[in-house]
Amino acid sequence: MGNLTLELFPDRAPTHVRAFLRMASAGIYDGTAIHRVARGFVIQGGFLPTRREPLEPQQQAYVRQLPPEFNPTPHDRGIVSMARGDDPGSATSSFFIVLGRTPALDNRYTVFGRVVEGLDVLDTIEAVAVNGETPVERIEVPRVRVRP
Repeated sequence: MGNLTLELFPDRAPTHVRAFLRMASAGIYDGTAIHRVARGFVIQGGFLPTRREPLEPQQQAYVRQLPPEFNPTPHDRGIVSMARGDDPGSATSSFFIVLGRTPALDNRYTVFGRVVEGLDVLDTIEAVAVNGETPVERIEVPRVRVRP
């Protein structure tokens, strides 16, 4: 479908950025899927049960719960935040990318980056056929790379 390039915000969410970079560098996101497409809201990926291969023990060591680092960055189109359960400290690897202004998420989810290249890819993903919010066909994330 195309590539996304992210700018990360270590000044706003240092623990989340460090964790994301470690997981990406360790190949943890490779072979995962975009498992949720909520049109006009978010696309979500990084959910480890969608991974084609199980994590190696050394990879598993990088996956842990992250404390919230809420910051005043608004959830506008292209913003990247960590997904979590009801507990604000339950974020691990799953992240979402905002498709449109979503103030209900502000100060409730940790923003740690934004898409700087590939917004057209978000449009392509948003347009896929879904069953509820689950893509009908798997949207593979073949690899995530860290550039200096």
